[in-house]
Amino acid sequence: MSPTPAPRPDDQQPVADDPAVRRALSRTPREAFLHGMIQSIPLLIVIIPFGLLFGVVATEAGMDILQVMGFSVLVLAGASQFTAVQLITENAPTIIVIISALAVNLRMAMYSASLVPWLGGATGAQKAWVAYSMIDQTYVLSIQHYEKYPRLTMTQRLAYFAGAAVALCGPWMIATWLGATAGKAIPDDIALDFALPITFIAMIAPILRTPGHLAACFVSIVAALIFAGLPSGLGLLVAAPLGMITGAVVEVWTEQRKLP
Repeated sequence: MSPTPAPRPDDQQPVADDPAVRRALSRTPREAFLHGMIQSIPLLIVIIPFGLLFGVVATEAGMDILQVMGFSVLVLAGASQFTAVQLITENAPTIIVIISALAVNLRMAMYSASLVPWLGGATGAQKAWVAYSMIDQTYVLSIQHYEKYPRLTMTQRLAYFAGAAVALCGPWMIATWLGATAGKAIPDDIALDFALPITFIAMIAPILRTPGHLAACFVSIVAALIFAGLPSGLGLLVAAPLGMITGAVVEVWTEQRKLP
């Protein structure tokens, strides 16, 4: 199931008589990069508290600064990092920590699949860089931009993605460092954990466009609640595939109903 099934690039599509479209298509790579950075700024409201919180949680779990920063720089996946740290704190087996972190990041596989029509012609090095810097926020911003302006060149698409990645991933790492170094000075009564659910709701809700998306969302939420009592976060490992399978089945069923 693709998170964003339509539209796709169409070089034959006539340029709309819309100043915004013409302005987007005329941007130089540098301008497209800056545009990506500017459109990312509002998301810093959740990125920075999220990074601060991870730094605090990771140090409280017994990690030193080097380990915390290695985690954020090498993994660069906030939800998986939180999941892994939480399970490490609970002394879960290593294999459970690894599988749970991978399960949380399974959505990246769907993100990657939906970006193929837009970035499939990039070089191997460019794809590797996009894969490394793809987080929820860079993906959502970029796919919405590509769908809004399907006649962008490959250079413009990559430049926009790069701008979003620099604007979001850099502050995430800096916030993680601040949380790890100064986290103990933050009073316990200042709650930072609001960032995680707000981030997901704000990003995911607008792209729940098809019955398959809604079915996958509903089943995964219900399953996560039902299996919340399983040890070591195993409920997530059950809920995630159930949601994906449901979404895929509904998506196929919906497409079949459209056929004459």
